[in-house]
Amino acid sequence: MTDTDNQASSLEAMDIQDLMRLLPHRYPFLLVDRIIDIDGDKSAVGIKNVTASEPQFQGHFPSRPIMPGVLMIEGMAQTAGAISIKAADLGQPALIYFMTIDNAKFRRPVVPGDVLEYHVKLLKKRGTVCRYSCVAMVGSEKVAEAELTAMLDVPDAEG
Repeated sequence: MTDTDNQASSLEAMDIQDLMRLLPHRYPFLLVDRIIDIDGDKSAVGIKNVTASEPQFQGHFPSRPIMPGVLMIEGMAQTAGAISIKAADLGQPALIYFMTIDNAKFRRPVVPGDVLEYHVKLLKKRGTVCRYSCVAMVGSEKVAEAELTAMLDVPDAEG
């Protein structure tokens, strides 16, 4: 077995139950179904199965449903937030707050039936503030990208 094989076998994953333990979001605002290939808080891939029954498609747009770009950004942020909270190992839920969204670009519409992959990579960490490079993919096609900065709100140990 090579070092690459060892690294691949050591990567973690989270299912929907794990995500609901870490993140405060719930339907219809939990925008990631599972996270795979987790390497601490350094990188991960979030998976979102886009379905026609989601409430945003009733108004965006009913005759040609398109996933709103802002929801893709939120899905990227939830993926990064979940791995940050997990890596912090606080023993209790925490919140993460957006600080900046930079260089957001949308390449093509995402529609029901697509499987979104949110590829997040840690760029910088200072204390409880993390900056991630995020790319949303459908298959091998980049559909959106952004750099996100957020702050982990660590609960007071005495509170």
